[in-house]
Amino acid sequence: MTCCEGWTSCNGFSLLILVVLGVVINCIPLGISLVEGDSASQNPISCYEWWFPGIIGAGLMVIPATTMSLAARKRACCNNKSGMFLSSLLSVITIVGAVYCMLVSLQALMAGPLICNTQANSTVSCKFSLRNLSNFDPESFNLLWFFNDTCVSPTGLKTTTINDLGNNWRIPNSGSEEDRHRIFHFSVFLSLLLVGILELLFGLSQILIGFLGCLCGVSRRRNQFV
Repeated sequence: MTCCEGWTSCNGFSLLILVVLGVVINCIPLGISLVEGDSASQNPISCYEWWFPGIIGAGLMVIPATTMSLAARKRACCNNKSGMFLSSLLSVITIVGAVYCMLVSLQALMAGPLICNTQANSTVSCKFSLRNLSNFDPESFNLLWFFNDTCVSPTGLKTTTINDLGNNWRIPNSGSEEDRHRIFHFSVFLSLLLVGILELLFGLSQILIGFLGCLCGVSRRRNQFV
């Protein structure tokens, strides 16, 4: 097995693990919503769990490149120049899915759980639009909703500022429903963000090694030497 095949196989196994992690992590808040509420739309952790960043972005969109990369281990369809080139093209879908997962996770981390933003605490207040992802502003990104003593103001709106962080800073515990939702929200979407970043790196890596394998070639099948 050449360097190209070995690298491709390693990428395939790594992406397979990340696909499973992304799907499982995304299912955690969905499961909590179903257990704690009377229906799937009641008491969700966040609006963004229903965007399925781990199931669609980090999951389904990564499967084609993962399958193609794993084929290199058996010296099957990836054991030729066209196969390596195809693995690079499929990795573009992986990158798109990873970026989608990252953007949704960043938006979720910026907004905080629904319990911090609305008294209704229901998906009725959610706005499902791709414009939300394109309107992401890094300058407005902060985690005050997580580190403040409480993320809910008397009016239901967040009025805290950066200066308040030093006075009210604390790590939430599981002593209240609000803190439990904050911990789950932060843990889930931070994990999905890390999964998306890793998938992005492996996708870029496979594009590079795929083009190298296409240009330089890969090993021949053993039966060609017999």
